[in-house]
Amino acid sequence: MNYDFLYEGASDRVVRAGLIGVGEFGHSLIGQSLLMDQLEVRALADRDMDRAAAVLAALGIKGEDVRLTDSVSSATAALEAGKYVVVPDGALLADLPIDVVVEATGSPEGGAANALAAISAGKHVAMVSKEADSVVGPILAKHARQAGVICTPIEGDQPGLLIGLLSYVRLIGLPVVAAGKSSEYDFVWHPDTGTVSWLDETIAAPGLAACWDIGDRNISEVMATRDALLSELPQQRAPDINEMLLVANHTGLKPDTPHFHRPIARTIEVPSILCPNEDGGLLSDVSPRGPGRLDVFNCLRRADEASFAGGVYVVVDGGHDPETWRVLAEKGHPVSRCGRYGLVYNPQHLLGIEATVSILSAGLLGRSTGAAGPRPVLDMIAVAGQNLTAGTALVMDRRHNIIGVEAEMIDAGPIAEDGALPYYMVAGNVLTRDVSAGDRITRSMILSPEGSILWRLRAEQDASFFAA
Repeated sequence: MNYDFLYEGASDRVVRAGLIGVGEFGHSLIGQSLLMDQLEVRALADRDMDRAAAVLAALGIKGEDVRLTDSVSSATAALEAGKYVVVPDGALLADLPIDVVVEATGSPEGGAANALAAISAGKHVAMVSKEADSVVGPILAKHARQAGVICTPIEGDQPGLLIGLLSYVRLIGLPVVAAGKSSEYDFVWHPDTGTVSWLDETIAAPGLAACWDIGDRNISEVMATRDALLSELPQQRAPDINEMLLVANHTGLKPDTPHFHRPIARTIEVPSILCPNEDGGLLSDVSPRGPGRLDVFNCLRRADEASFAGGVYVVVDGGHDPETWRVLAEKGHPVSRCGRYGLVYNPQHLLGIEATVSILSAGLLGRSTGAAGPRPVLDMIAVAGQNLTAGTALVMDRRHNIIGVEAEMIDAGPIAEDGALPYYMVAGNVLTRDVSAGDRITRSMILSPEGSILWRLRAEQDASFFAA
């Protein structure tokens, strides 16, 4: 892809973007925009205005060039004067002279409300907040189409990158067997101490050396052994499931099993593990030239090996041309031990640095970098991970897991009167009764929030896509 040609017809235009939520992602987006001729990110919204101002200062933007205000007229005047603007409420960006609103709060309710306000005001939306997108993304995209604007996922985050990789693989005609991502943090094996580390945790795993290489052994048995050895470490997280849900809604792919196989795998092993049973892999429901299956793997590596943390992959079927895949294997490309399946992958995601591509696509081309019309394919529902008592507030931690709540994947459908609620619909709400560990959290168990735009949009989405 030659991006110079892609944007050639709009080379004299500048896209003005506003950012809601100035965290790590926002920092990287603003910093990258400073190097670009066609993108300005000068309108910022964050409840902590001082934090946003500190990000600008860290990027070398002088204090006299920044205006903190809660007034639309004052913010507009400052933007027209070439200054940076920080406001305390994302809804204010809908009334500013910008082209694209980048929603990056990570808040289910706030993300939905901000996106809808921007669309209603005729702004494109770059949707970073997967928490809202997983609940109401298809209906937001429908609202955008009706308003003549774009609601797009972003490059730089795993769903957008995987959607792009899948489109590339399909364009060149390779059959997709499996697709997905690596979990956000690698399992790092230290053979000298017999330990494995994950973030700041380290556990003893002395038996791992014996199953470091799969060789010609039964893959299911090796995976079970690794699972047991590393059971103290988190092998599946709600945000990983959530990202695969978004890919499903844009591509139609589904997992082989509702809980994923989530193997603990070295990168070179992935095409041997995530391939059909008849060829030694874990997948039981893959048909020739079918749509392929979604899965997440936990990358196992030594400290001196390249990371795959949060990267994306596609396992392809090269059975039509074994000679080419033999050559690729000789070149070091990951190929299954049976020689039929190959790995196409991108082991990195660059946060807001790459998100600029999606923002420009919306602002200059009027096109999403996801599907033209995403549809509900999967839902991620909330399940009590422990006994929870009435009155418990269901709070998200800094990694966007809801404390005490686990996630389960099901086929998408309307929420029944007493049906299970999508995972991020319960976030920030209060239980009305005790819930036992393992039980799905249903509508009657939650004190329904008054005036919730997220809940209203979800009801509209159910009616729109699942009409009787």
